[in-house]
Amino acid sequence: MEKGTVYLVGAGPGDAGLLTIRGAELLGRADVIVYDALCNSALLKYAPSAAEIIFGGKRAAAHAIPQDQLNQLLVNKAREGKTVVRLKGGDPFVFGRGGEEAEKLAEADVPFEIVPGISSTVAAPAYAGIPITHRAHCSSYTVITGHEQPEKGDQSAIDWQRLAGDPGTKIVLMGVDRIRVIADRLMKNGLAAGTPVGMVRWGTTGRQQTLCGQLDSIAELVDKNNFQSPAVTIIGSVVGLREKLNWFEKRPLFSQRVVVTRTRQQASALSSHLAELGAEVLEIPTIRIEDPDDKLVLKDGLLGLGSYQWLIFTSPNGVDCFFKYFFEAFDDIRDIGGCRIAAVGPVTAGKLKSLHLKIDLMPEDYTADGVAKAFQESKDYTIENENVALFRAQIANPELPRALEKLGAIVDDIPVYKTVPETNDVNGAVSILEEGGADWITFTSSSTVENFDARFGIVQSLEQHGMKPISIGPETSKTLRDLGVEPIIEAAAHTIPGVVTALREVAGS
Repeated sequence: MEKGTVYLVGAGPGDAGLLTIRGAELLGRADVIVYDALCNSALLKYAPSAAEIIFGGKRAAAHAIPQDQLNQLLVNKAREGKTVVRLKGGDPFVFGRGGEEAEKLAEADVPFEIVPGISSTVAAPAYAGIPITHRAHCSSYTVITGHEQPEKGDQSAIDWQRLAGDPGTKIVLMGVDRIRVIADRLMKNGLAAGTPVGMVRWGTTGRQQTLCGQLDSIAELVDKNNFQSPAVTIIGSVVGLREKLNWFEKRPLFSQRVVVTRTRQQASALSSHLAELGAEVLEIPTIRIEDPDDKLVLKDGLLGLGSYQWLIFTSPNGVDCFFKYFFEAFDDIRDIGGCRIAAVGPVTAGKLKSLHLKIDLMPEDYTADGVAKAFQESKDYTIENENVALFRAQIANPELPRALEKLGAIVDDIPVYKTVPETNDVNGAVSILEEGGADWITFTSSSTVENFDARFGIVQSLEQHGMKPISIGPETSKTLRDLGVEPIIEAAAHTIPGVVTALREVAGS
């Protein structure tokens, strides 16, 4: 069998948006992914559903897989002919033991590639508003590991005297536990006790914490604030620029942890909005989209498209699934016939407009009553004695077809997809929630509420994890209330941007 290839990929410092394009491409075609504790597990969403996901661990002394065994694992998987992505926090060659892993692969004659990542040495200070070089302060920086034992004196691999005398910025990785010894060693070798020091914990993520002090006081501040690893330490006058340049921690949703319950494919739209505002996002999909149980009704609907005066779509999923089947049956968009089209909501309308289809009617209120009201009040259209095809989920609110029939329409309610519970925890978000809780949870449909409740028990989960629920609209809110949960706020505009605005109102500024 032909040998596979191992890709040592830098996952970046924590912000999922800082992964390189090459890294995302390789994750998307990996057979096996071995990832470390400091990698953002949200990156695993790029993995194929069939990929084997292995936690490689490594946090302080707690190693999920000992290094020698991990090296052999990479070799063995490649020899099985698989594409292996070794996902490493930051950059593989910056204190990441990537060089050691590459050596073992070379010795085993296994093809490999190094994909650099953005190192926390530059990213964490940048997100804390600390430039590591600045013309008015310094023109160089030095990076050292805090795992080096400073007390070894002359046996140390670090020249402390030279480091203390260097006018450039000093960057220390993994040095929280030894910050007192490091500071003492630098001061004993001549670095001024009043030198500014900044420490950035969980840099570039919504959990980022920044602690600032001086060389002679930083150890006491670490103890007083129970400041723990992982963190990057910056030593030098550039730390004084933080007050002016701090940008990331001023975002309106900074430090807020938000759970997103949309399908894995759809979560990114909401997640990216929230992340832009500084939130830490946990994607815990509660539903996934599958084919409807009975495709005969759908087949009849497709074959009878020419008999309908109206096609109504109530969600983006309905549009996507309908046209997936449509283009399997027809080659030409004109085969949709001369019908008019109604869309419930701007996102649904946007999907249709992307196919260059005109939207004849869209209600102001994105509910069943809103659709019926829009038809009732329309001066241009009537659906009395009109044939209407309603393309939507297999299990959906029965009020809409009833309301349309009251207006005299002849309605065919045609399922083009069904929602089923999602139980996989591919990205580890459920474990993170159980360990540290969350501030908010967003529900964007009744099915997300129902399936979250079926999987976790919504009342118990909200109480246990300290989450406050946010609803996208009236129908979702009704489902929450039926389960004994009152949403903290309901989006005024029943859209994803509306949910973001609602969250900002109650949590941000």
